[in-house]
Amino acid sequence: MKEHSTTSGLFQRLSKGLALTAGVGALALSMASHAATDIRFTLDWRFEGPSAPFLLARDKGYFKEEGLNVTIDSGSGSAGAVTRLASNSYDMGIADYSALTETVANNPGTEVTGIYMLYNSTPATVFALSNSGIKVPGDLAGKTLGAPVFDGGRKAWPAFAQANGLAVDSVDWQSVEPALRETLLARGQLDAISGFYFTSLLNLEARGVDAKDIVAMKYPDHGVEFYGNTIIARDDFLQSNPEAVRGFLRAFNRAVQETLADPEAAVTYVKKQDALVDEALELRRLKLAFETYVVTDETRANGLGSVDDARLARAFDGMVSAYGLSASPELANLFDSSYLPPVEDRKVD
Repeated sequence: MKEHSTTSGLFQRLSKGLALTAGVGALALSMASHAATDIRFTLDWRFEGPSAPFLLARDKGYFKEEGLNVTIDSGSGSAGAVTRLASNSYDMGIADYSALTETVANNPGTEVTGIYMLYNSTPATVFALSNSGIKVPGDLAGKTLGAPVFDGGRKAWPAFAQANGLAVDSVDWQSVEPALRETLLARGQLDAISGFYFTSLLNLEARGVDAKDIVAMKYPDHGVEFYGNTIIARDDFLQSNPEAVRGFLRAFNRAVQETLADPEAAVTYVKKQDALVDEALELRRLKLAFETYVVTDETRANGLGSVDDARLARAFDGMVSAYGLSASPELANLFDSSYLPPVEDRKVD
């Protein structure tokens, strides 16, 4: 009986050990299945006011709540952001939709898609000074305009010209560095420049130009229907991590709503990221960007992040013409709205 009892006790201890091991293994598997998904995200430009919702969502833990570990890096232009994704250096990012279209068209195999249209229209703008006599687009004929070769407004100039009865070659373009663009206009060394509205406007003021002396011709106000910056993702990442992408957009959309409600609080996350930024200046930039390009009649009707299909089709035709692209079904369908949060979460007043 003693021998039987000992064997039975040993069996029970082994059984408990096996059960414990199985339990630990199951727990490890469970923890692994719930491990945070890493997302490498690239901005299109420096850490400035408009990057506030990305930083807010990260620092307030909104991405973490969705099971995501998001790293955010600054960028050097929209085309560069698309290329970073195409080379698998990043999983997601933000870039101008026109730059996405042009980059994909000129680089077959660039499998990147827009999934949340943050800027409902392009911020591209032509700036002049009132003492130049330039008041309307027609006054630009025969003038010299300056911008970097990669500037969105310069690239989309054919669309602006065509929409306003100007010959595409009616102006001369001078290539300038981004840091010199507004300085040359302020000094009268250029007749006009192109740039993003909320960037060049503030840069001109910083160079001593009075706001009342600035003539700003926004592309959307002059017949150009192009969309602006969209969150982008690699196609393979979308296919492999659809729920992570949806979670990212839920967290980001939540942060956009908070940014709209309290931009003063949101911009503090930009200052936290880069202590050298001028918080008051970036607050102005943030407000200009969001009040002008994020909240529009279209987003009030359809919600943040979405596009109007008919308008997108017209914009595509305009981009094909402006950039000299070859149209294709794949190129016309570089935006996928299926990852967006419910429309009730994207409503704005």
